[in-house]
Amino acid sequence: MIEINDLSVRFGGVKPIDGLSVAFAAGTCGLIGPNGAGKTTLLNVLSGFVIPATGSVRAFGEDLLRLAPHRRARWGLRRTFQTEQAIRELSIYDNVAMVYENTAGRGSRDRGAVRKAIDFVGLRREPTERVDMLAAGERRLIELARAVVGRPRLILLDEPAAGLPESETEHLGSVIRRIPSEFGALVILIDHDMSLVSACCSETAVLDFGQLIASGPTDEALRDERVITAYLGDEEP
Repeated sequence: MIEINDLSVRFGGVKPIDGLSVAFAAGTCGLIGPNGAGKTTLLNVLSGFVIPATGSVRAFGEDLLRLAPHRRARWGLRRTFQTEQAIRELSIYDNVAMVYENTAGRGSRDRGAVRKAIDFVGLRREPTERVDMLAAGERRLIELARAVVGRPRLILLDEPAAGLPESETEHLGSVIRRIPSEFGALVILIDHDMSLVSACCSETAVLDFGQLIASGPTDEALRDERVITAYLGDEEP
């Protein structure tokens, strides 16, 4: 479980996270909200890229904020970004192996762990193929393979399906749904595709202007009047 209490982030006079308290239980949890709601900022706090002004984060009973970013990776935190991070000039295998070697410890060379991650995402390509030869949907699967390789405990997915067609989004969702049972990791998923969030997440938290406006079962959260207003805006009289 991830427990966040009274978390605030300040960038000058702006507070993208404002007194946030929320918990994410086991499985795959959604994190949604309009643009600028503070979702990616929250992932940046969990990853160690942003230092909060106040608050605490406990992950499986440990104080996550006390760990340096590289120690969080060794601890088991994995992350995908809105922009692709795989190195296009390297092979599929080398891209996944690079993450494994830098998170599992110096000298780690378990080829089985790398192949398992590649096979898990269902990429029908030879591991020796270069990433720059892959289509956009295939490159997203590489990002997922990099996130699950080794022994992940907390996986943060930031809009993994952005721009993908429906068929590729459905495959991506089927992979995401299997992560908790296959790897035992807790997944936090940000995406604007509500069908993907509904298909993957039993629980969802909703942010608006850095504050929690709803949290609970995904279907209930999406029907919450405050959530509908945050996404659609107030109706004109």
